[in-house]
Amino acid sequence: MSDNQVNSEVHIDHPTSLQYFKIAMILVVITAIEVGIFYLEFLNYWIIPILFVLSAGKFALVIMYYMHLKFDNRLFTLMFIAGFIVASGVILALMALFNAF
Repeated sequence: MSDNQVNSEVHIDHPTSLQYFKIAMILVVITAIEVGIFYLEFLNYWIIPILFVLSAGKFALVIMYYMHLKFDNRLFTLMFIAGFIVASGVILALMALFNAF
């Protein structure tokens, strides 16, 4: 097999331009939902967990597709997830410390 054949087979699973556009539109919709949720006063303290879940979903989409972690070694994905878990834990600990709940 020549080098060109090997390189073309390696990148066969990567998203197309249309898939990138679809992911971008999903991110736009999630961001619009986040902005809309901010103005819903009846949510009170539920706004924080709702926005957290939406942000986590956007984070997952960005690292999977735009950073190509969906197609790379699982170790890189685990490193990003570990960082996200640590950051989330720090945020929750600070919220508990300052009686935000």
